[in-house]
Amino acid sequence: MSAALVPEVAETRDHVRGSSGPTLLIFGDYECPYTRIAYRSVQSLEADGIPFRFVFRHFPLVEIHPHALAAAEASEAAAAQGQFWLMHDVLFQGQKALERADLEGYAKQIELDVERFRQELEAHVHLDRIEADRSSALASGATGTPTIFVDGLPYLGSYERAELRRALSPDGEEGE
Repeated sequence: MSAALVPEVAETRDHVRGSSGPTLLIFGDYECPYTRIAYRSVQSLEADGIPFRFVFRHFPLVEIHPHALAAAEASEAAAAQGQFWLMHDVLFQGQKALERADLEGYAKQIELDVERFRQELEAHVHLDRIEADRSSALASGATGTPTIFVDGLPYLGSYERAELRRALSPDGEEGE
């Protein structure tokens, strides 16, 4: 893996949740069961009020996850309507149901303009964004999902909650 994240996190470009603390970035795939485990760890840390910024970049492994690209496109179509994080959460919750009808159902569930959503998926409006994230992953040395960076540096530990918590703690302690 490279020595640093390429490019650095930018609030104007990246999907960022949280405003203080270390930055935890995940290159992920909505169909990857391991990315889902990391997602659940992040959710747990957020629920506990651990201060950190969470960034998600797309790295759909289309060779092994046939629905990953469409799910990434769905999240970006939701982002175009200001609902990236809602869709992000719904996609991981419904990870085993990522067919086109499922994606449109999720769009309806989170109250998107479903016709606009559908049109953007059909026209692949957001492929350039996803490809930019994929290029970032490759330039940063990612070979699989999830690939994690903390404050721009590769994180090689487990994506289980306790170990991620230690990586985000200034003193390296689990703490609560």
